[in-house]
Amino acid sequence: MRGHIQKRFRSSYTIILELPRDPATGKRRQQCISVKGTKKKAEKRLVELLLQVDTGEYVKPGKLTVADFLERWLRDYVWPLLSPKTAEGYQDVVRKRLIPNFGQIPLTELKPKHIQEFYAKALSSGRLDGKGGLNPNSVLRYHQCLHCALESAVKWGLVSRNVADAADPPRTNKHKVNMLDEDGISVLQEAARATPYYALFHCALWTGMRRSELLALRWSDVDLLMGQISVIRSLHCLRGGSVIFRAPKSAKGRRTIALSPSTCLILRQHREQQEALCTMIGKRLEDSDLIFTQADGKPILPDTVTHAWIKLAKKTKLGIRFHDLRHTHASVLLKQGVHPKVVQERLGHASIAITLDTYSHVAPGLQEAAALKFERALLKQPIQPQAPC
Repeated sequence: MRGHIQKRFRSSYTIILELPRDPATGKRRQQCISVKGTKKKAEKRLVELLLQVDTGEYVKPGKLTVADFLERWLRDYVWPLLSPKTAEGYQDVVRKRLIPNFGQIPLTELKPKHIQEFYAKALSSGRLDGKGGLNPNSVLRYHQCLHCALESAVKWGLVSRNVADAADPPRTNKHKVNMLDEDGISVLQEAARATPYYALFHCALWTGMRRSELLALRWSDVDLLMGQISVIRSLHCLRGGSVIFRAPKSAKGRRTIALSPSTCLILRQHREQQEALCTMIGKRLEDSDLIFTQADGKPILPDTVTHAWIKLAKKTKLGIRFHDLRHTHASVLLKQGVHPKVVQERLGHASIAITLDTYSHVAPGLQEAAALKFERALLKQPIQPQAPC
């Protein structure tokens, strides 16, 4: 007999599960699992357990709690393998959100209902200051963190399945993609000339690079003669003010971007200004130096750029984020008929699907142009639209 059920109390049963013999000693092994409820429920659980034994998915229940596992996951997976910035974010979610809500539950007893109750509570009253619920995007981030952690638990043989798959995270609205029109670009260019970050803002708009990528650029990464930039690292600032440089997350993130003549000219002028400043302080500008730096040559912190941008955006009343310069770059290219594959390569997206999903709807007139091109391809004399009466 591979397993049987024994009644313990009025509504409690014990499943006696026969496990494969110990490969080292050949001794017989059994596992007792308690089930609360009806006999029918216990029988159903026995069938599930036998199937897990047959498929090799059965994991012996242990005393490891969710909190113990998550701390181990942070130590053995998150910090060694992920970027420090990502690791900081995961650690915050784990210690401030996940552990306080169900950290005391044994890992093998974590159920979808525990996770679903956590999502509902977070949406209704999850703010740490006690002033209401959280944004669905925040709760979705918690779900993604927990799901990733439980995937590791499955791989490590601690649980047989990822119970987060059976929980439904909240639906979120896509972030609205904002961008500048031609007039807005002109206003920005003119206003940015008066700031110390003119070259940085120009490169952000003319190349579509991320803030972290721009701040990590060195002069050795730029070939002004050939007109191209090599993106090979990004800059991140951790808590406490320490600055680190990291390689791009994906292979597509490591890329070469062609520069326009105006961008090459602005970077040459920026280099001349840097060389003059270095001469004043008795220093020589090296190719290994960062392109965008503070006056003393130290890296510019990401938040410094953001604050400077916010001031400029308020002054010009443009109402867009610094990251929207990247969106503007992509939308201008698509409006000019540049192939989405080229746009993907310039932006460093991992796949063209990301580019199409993000920007296919942001260029007014593309759908209409596509309809007209299709008609021209099939009809010798395209039908002319009639003017309204």
